[in-house]
Amino acid sequence: MDNVGKKRFSPGAWISANKVTALFIVLCVGAFFASKQSMAFLLGELFTRIGRNTFLVLSLIIPVVCGLGLNFGIVIGAMAAQIGVFAISVFEMSGFGSMVVCLLVATPLAVLFGYGTGKLFNNMKGSEMIGGMVLRYCADGFYQLLFLFIFGGVIKIDNIRLMIAGTSGVKNTIDLIDSIKYVVDELPLLNVLLVVLVGTALWQVVVLAGALRGKQQALVRKTLVNLVGCGAIFACTYIPYLEKMLITTKWSLLDAVEVIVYVGSAALVVAELYGKALLERAFELKKLGARIAGLVVVYLLTYIPSVEKLLRSVKVPVFTFCLIALLCVFNQAIFKTRLGQNMRTVGQSMAVASSSGINVDRTRIIAIILSTVLACWGQLISLQNIGTLQTYGAHDTVGQFAIAALLVGGASVHRANNRQALLGVVLFHTLFILSPSAGKELFGNAAIGEYFRVFIAYGVIALSLAMHAWKGKSAPKIRLTTPPATPGEGTPSEGNGAVPEPA
Repeated sequence: MDNVGKKRFSPGAWISANKVTALFIVLCVGAFFASKQSMAFLLGELFTRIGRNTFLVLSLIIPVVCGLGLNFGIVIGAMAAQIGVFAISVFEMSGFGSMVVCLLVATPLAVLFGYGTGKLFNNMKGSEMIGGMVLRYCADGFYQLLFLFIFGGVIKIDNIRLMIAGTSGVKNTIDLIDSIKYVVDELPLLNVLLVVLVGTALWQVVVLAGALRGKQQALVRKTLVNLVGCGAIFACTYIPYLEKMLITTKWSLLDAVEVIVYVGSAALVVAELYGKALLERAFELKKLGARIAGLVVVYLLTYIPSVEKLLRSVKVPVFTFCLIALLCVFNQAIFKTRLGQNMRTVGQSMAVASSSGINVDRTRIIAIILSTVLACWGQLISLQNIGTLQTYGAHDTVGQFAIAALLVGGASVHRANNRQALLGVVLFHTLFILSPSAGKELFGNAAIGEYFRVFIAYGVIALSLAMHAWKGKSAPKIRLTTPPATPGEGTPSEGNGAVPEPA
């Protein structure tokens, strides 16, 4: 009886539902053996690209859920980030403070660009993806005008390191080594944690003062508990193991696995037992035990000498991956809020959302603004990792590669989540890393691999859009009908919903 209604995992059904993902898994495995590259090389390059590009891919999820499809307009968010990078380069700022200034310049621009994009998409409902493609080229024209003529021509900039000598315009390449290179990748978690703790403690002190003045005993107790919690966390930072992990800016994969096992086991226990009676959780405890056992097995595998050596050889930037994890949590959390539920409803049916009292246009604009701002931040993470700004080309492939990676993970025009984004980044960039070497080994020419991976990027997008058009054409059209009111009766009840349009 316990198995009634439960779906069993079927490899055949999974492959049928995820053809593109399955194809890429086969291509990645084949390319790995054909390229004759070592696993250490692959993992090192792969985790560099994951840290550099995942934030951009995750920025696409909110518009998909909101029914706006694949947001090709994230390129405009990347342009906002590059304007911010140019601004701090002009004033020759450096260190993490330069990144903060860059955010202060780029984020308002991204909000403005996102608002304009959202207003445009509201006037072309159903054609947002085509509109995003065209808008990307239109915005690129203004961007080129800004950097080729306005900067140096209209706005005088006396910086020979940035400007083309003898004429107006910004140089094609700007070196970021003295400004924001690695400022995120090499930021210790301990510094961030201390800033958060101090800020939280100061805020709780303000709340406590207000609660004492208003004699709100419950709030006073809650605030004191929060202050004690901040103090306890601060005290934990003096534990030698934790202090070492928090100060280190780059963990080996072995360290990361250990932290995931420890934190994951604790999180599973808290999630399963918090606020629940132990006797009521018998079945859940079995699942809890199985999950913890899985984590223990993963941990034990790290004691295999070859695995341990491999994991120690790969380093990952801690704070960058923490930002990616926070964005995953944000994407999950926002859809549990009222705004997120409105986005889901709008994505499922704008007519139903409108009849439910949801401001459809406003919700869509907010979704695009969020996506554009997140793409702007993602481009800043990417640029600080690369260390140079290709002034006129850094934003060109942002949209197509991010969208291709999302689609490779099994997402579609109407459905996307964090798991698909992360899987897509791994598969897409694995093939990108291995294609040149595989092409050289198989055909004696690395350029063939380069052409192949560009073909794959465009091909995946084209296939997804074709499938979207085919499904839209074959699906029965739905319309809302309102039957005439019977004399003597009031308005129809809400039970009169969507009725399929007759053939």
